[in-house]
Amino acid sequence: MNSNQRTYRATFLLDNRGTEDSIETIIEEVKGEITAVKGEVTAVENLGRRDFVRVTDKKITNAVYVQMDFKAGADCPVQLRERLRLNRRVFRTLVQSI
Repeated sequence: MNSNQRTYRATFLLDNRGTEDSIETIIEEVKGEITAVKGEVTAVENLGRRDFVRVTDKKITNAVYVQMDFKAGADCPVQLRERLRLNRRVFRTLVQSI
């Protein structure tokens, strides 16, 4: 492992309402975005569809939770959030260093 590489765990809330895409297709797109910012995906876990405890938008009350572990440089989380910010199928993104 390169000395400037860090290990991250990202949790994505995916929303496929109104599209023909499956969750697996969206997961592959997100993995592609991680690879585009020079990251390496090490693990993917689909946690399934869950209801929100606090609903902020009445139009979306649940989403599919997916956790991905990946290795990347220190500037990768900022770049990843920026790339996924405009993707309507990724509702929320949380990236933590582990």
